[in-house]
Amino acid sequence: MGLKSLLSKPLAWYTAKKIRKWNSQAVDLQEKWLHKLVADASGTLYGLEHGFKNIKSYDDFKKQVPVGDYEQLKPYIEKVVHGDSNILWPGKPLYFAKTSGTTSGIKYIPISKESMPEHVNAARNALLLYIAETGKAKFVDGRMIFLQGSPEMEEKNGIQVGRLSGISAHYVPGYLQKNRLPSWETNCIDDWEQKVDAIVEETANEDMTLISGIPPWVQMYFDRLTAKTGKAIKDVFPHFGLFVYGGVNFEPYRAKLEKSIGKRIDSIETYPASEGFIAFQDSQKEKGLLLNVDAGIFFEFIPVDEYFNQNPGRVWLKDVELDKNYAIVLNTNAGLWGYSIGDTVKFVSKNPYRILVTGRIKHFISAFGEHVIGEEVEYSLMKVAKEEGVDVVEFTVAPQVNDPEGGLPFHEWFVEFGEHKPRDLGAFQVKVDQLMQQKNVYYFDLIEGNVLQSLKIRDMDKDAFINYMRSKGKLGGQNKVPRLSNDRAIADELGAYVK
Repeated sequence: MGLKSLLSKPLAWYTAKKIRKWNSQAVDLQEKWLHKLVADASGTLYGLEHGFKNIKSYDDFKKQVPVGDYEQLKPYIEKVVHGDSNILWPGKPLYFAKTSGTTSGIKYIPISKESMPEHVNAARNALLLYIAETGKAKFVDGRMIFLQGSPEMEEKNGIQVGRLSGISAHYVPGYLQKNRLPSWETNCIDDWEQKVDAIVEETANEDMTLISGIPPWVQMYFDRLTAKTGKAIKDVFPHFGLFVYGGVNFEPYRAKLEKSIGKRIDSIETYPASEGFIAFQDSQKEKGLLLNVDAGIFFEFIPVDEYFNQNPGRVWLKDVELDKNYAIVLNTNAGLWGYSIGDTVKFVSKNPYRILVTGRIKHFISAFGEHVIGEEVEYSLMKVAKEEGVDVVEFTVAPQVNDPEGGLPFHEWFVEFGEHKPRDLGAFQVKVDQLMQQKNVYYFDLIEGNVLQSLKIRDMDKDAFINYMRSKGKLGGQNKVPRLSNDRAIADELGAYVK
């Protein structure tokens, strides 16, 4: 065992003890963060306009601070981008994380000197808790790769601007820098395919122990590595034992990734967002991600079935219920207030508070009132695929209101299968449809009432989704194909890639 891995163990045990303590005080910590955030921002433009000095309780806070997305905060953020101080948070941000919005174009998410350390600490804590629970620390001595955005920054009115993953690259601890790949020069390549090829060249003869990235793009890296070497990943990297990921549910990708690797390995799921590091996997044994309750964020939750109401319900951690889907709302020490990030979660434990990410509030299908969500779609497809030994590479679902054959409307599933395909696609889709009806009573009623016909699965060409993303200029990085769309914008373009 190397010196780094040896030293990591007492640090891991200390961190685990500290986090167990804040697990037991989660509600109290959240209440403290509410009052601290409000007090710290009371002299800002937003705080003055929203009566922060009069907020004494959560009920007061709800009355003063509306829930909204980027568009609602955009007038304030634009002032910050223009260089004004004390708008949403004292002073000026340390960075802007640049993201792509569907309605807002480019979004500039402020990251403050107070919030940046929380991004770093959460990622570190996820690894330390893994070491504390499993005792496995050898990966710290080996080579690590982080498939991420370019660390190059631009400047906007004196504030550094970049992608979150690129900003985070500047905060890799010094003791890990020598272990880390790809090189700075390779990491700065903008074109994703050129970047992956360069990473393959740099790593093919290394012994990677930890690999981190969004699953579909890690899969592309594995495919090209195997094409170059003719070997399974476990034979290229004999000591590779830990995969760290975020951004999408791993389960739809697990089978293909593990087949590429050639063995099952441990994984750690993280839930980072430009707006804040929300949660991370704290155990290999327990279900769900530990909510990051002591990290400069006050969390709120809106029941999904009320989200689009004029006056939806809105609760904080003390009042959440298990197994209920909520839209998550953030208030942060970077100056985001009542900020709905668009994700939906449900609690699977309250001791400690652990969540599952269940989808996107805008990624659903409800063309007929069925309100199908991503969790239901993923469960139904992957359960049947596992039972039948079928490989699923990628998929998305959209409503088809006007059946080209003149029949009833239906849900159209675009699925790219891997090497092991359904022996009988018709029988396969019947099983998926039956599970969907079990998971969603509204969908069941619409099928039973002859409002919808059963779903139809379109068998896609090999690399269909990669080629589609390439055609849109969105290959790699943080870009993902949404699981669900309530319109045909993506579906109609994917028609060109159906077998």
